[in-house]
Amino acid sequence: MIRIGVFGAGGRVGATVCAAVMADPALELVAAIDPAHAGESADGVEIVADPAAIDVPVDVVIDFTHVDAARTNLLWAAEQGVHAVVGTTGFDFDDHERFRKAFAHSNCIIAPNFAIGAVLMMSFAEKAAPYFETAEIVEMHHDMKRDAPSGTAMLTAERMAAASGEWAPDPTEQVVVAGSRGGEGPGGIHMHALRVRGMVASQEVILGTTGQALTIRHDTYDRSAFMPGVLLAVKAIGDRPGLTIGLDQLLDL
Repeated sequence: MIRIGVFGAGGRVGATVCAAVMADPALELVAAIDPAHAGESADGVEIVADPAAIDVPVDVVIDFTHVDAARTNLLWAAEQGVHAVVGTTGFDFDDHERFRKAFAHSNCIIAPNFAIGAVLMMSFAEKAAPYFETAEIVEMHHDMKRDAPSGTAMLTAERMAAASGEWAPDPTEQVVVAGSRGGEGPGGIHMHALRVRGMVASQEVILGTTGQALTIRHDTYDRSAFMPGVLLAVKAIGDRPGLTIGLDQLLDL
């Protein structure tokens, strides 16, 4: 039985994580942490404000919070020798380097997207990149998301740029509305971030060359879509030393 603690247990994704853990016979929810919901209950476990209040052994913590809180949460997990599975986005290169050093006695998996379909989308885009001359990424999220572009969009662009360094130049000569061409991501790939109330998460990768275009799209309709990937990571993390970036590292892609 793997003993689980959940950071952000009172939030919408955190509550879904707690329910998924409770439904899996190989897992046990033993701790729930969320300062905004301290004193409430997450599937029968009292939510505490601080991990220092946890008084039971924890094998793995799951973090779906926001980047400032997650930095503190992950360093706490590393100091305690507890594994961490992280869906929070917004980390930068320095954060990753800090976590690589910190997780010397336990392991950490950070994935910008735990939906297996989204992971396949990134893999398909990476494979397609060398065969096209232009590419743009459009990511769409709910209106409470704090970072833009999303972690999924950034990782997609990084993988595409690594697969192909030959992209046609942007032909735009006159920008009528500032920012209308989006931002330039890795490899100069243009990226567009939409924040739309009522959405969960969607992403399109649009690639084009002479006489044809390829659109690769993934849609997430409910936060339950992340749970199979989260549970996969929880069960695999003991065999993944140090820091692992991306759920694709756990899949046979």
